[in-house]
Amino acid sequence: MDSVTNYRYQNTMVFTYYPDTSFLEYLVMPDGAEHSYGSDLMAMLNDGKVFVVNSRRRNGLILFKRYHAEFAGPGAAVGGDYDRDCVGALAIGSLSLLTPETHDERQKSYLIRRQWIRLIKQITENPIATQRVQKILDQFEQYFPPELVSRLPDEAFAHLVGVLPQTAANVRRLGNHVDSKYNY
Repeated sequence: MDSVTNYRYQNTMVFTYYPDTSFLEYLVMPDGAEHSYGSDLMAMLNDGKVFVVNSRRRNGLILFKRYHAEFAGPGAAVGGDYDRDCVGALAIGSLSLLTPETHDERQKSYLIRRQWIRLIKQITENPIATQRVQKILDQFEQYFPPELVSRLPDEAFAHLVGVLPQTAANVRRLGNHVDSKYNY
């Protein structure tokens, strides 16, 4: 191959500069009361122990991995080997983590975690980015109070459904009218 042909096959890297290179450092817990608990949360997740998000409360965790985020809702397992690659976590609602006492409880919590992952997967299968954001917002607003959802960062929703944070911000700002304005 000559250099002109070879140039066509080289990868292109796109980089968007953000003044705050890591938004995870600046996350604040939605209710403020659990801010000190947030710093301990990563230590708990990286410790290797398995916890279960309390299924008797409307709470959950957005777990940030290197290139995506996962939602662990009520009843889902968190921690252990499953989340060793977690780089950040955002508690939603009044977070309550329990320790599974039996093997059956642990197995059930892993199955529930898998169901939460499947729900997000179904949303991300939509090829239209704005519709993915709208769907995840709708899902969160059905389960959590809208004022709580409105305080969650755009980056969290963007990482959950694989879009740019700007796309999440546009959908949140323009609502259902974004599809008619942007067709991507």
